[in-house]
This record gives sequence, C-alpha cells and structure tokens, in this order.
Amino acid sequence: MEVLGRVKVINSVQQVSASFKKRELVVTTEEQYPQHILIEFTQDKTDLLNSYNVGEQVKVSINLRGREWVNPQGETKYFNSIQGWRIEKVQAEAPATATPQMPPMPPAAAFEPATNFNEEEHDDLPF
Repeated sequence: MEVLGRVKVINSVQQVSASFKKRELVVTTEEQYPQHILIEFTQDKTDLLNSYNVGEQVKVSINLRGREWVNPQGETKYFNSIQGWRIEKVQAEAPATATPQMPPMPPAAAFEPATNFNEEEHDDLPF
C-alpha cells in the first residue's frame, strides 16, 4: 500500500532498546479532508528519512501491522501500526488546467478536396 502527501514531521531516531530503533514520519494527505498519517520506520529503514525535508511531496510504501496484548487485568487489547519500508520524492504535477500537447495539424493542402459532394444524398449518419 502507499501513502501520498507532504512531509509534516520527521522525528529523530529513537533507540527503544539495545537492539531496536525507530523513527517516525508524519505525512499529510492532500485531499478534501487532509489526514495526518504517522508512519514508523524501524531498524535500518530509519536512514531512509535522512534525505527528506518538511514540506516535500512524497510517496511512502507501507505495511499495516497489528498486534494483540493482554493487560494485567486479563483484557485483550489490539493495536495497529503503519510501518514504512520505502519513500520517494514525487514531482509536482502539471496544473489540472494544462492540456496535453496535441500533435501539429498538417497544412490544409495535405487534404484532397471532396469533388463529388452532394448534400442531398442519403447517408446513415444520425446528424
């Protein structure tokens, strides 16, 4: 899965334990109701964020993760996380009002004129 948006926050690397580190990224989607999505990068993936800055438009490849935890009272709780594994810069797209380039029209001389055109003649075109 992928998340598209602008980088809002890039946190520092957190050394959670002697063998585990993570780094959090917040991406704000660009839609009618923008969402601020927290994405975790872990272990060697934390270095992927070194060349990114706040405000850049990015595409982040993610995996959804879920885990179960039983609290001391015996209640089972479920937690979700979004884990990033790739990030790439996205070039700003051309404005929506821009039209694709059309090939140039050949000069009018390239078309032969109709010589036996009769408007009264029946054809099967509906217009």
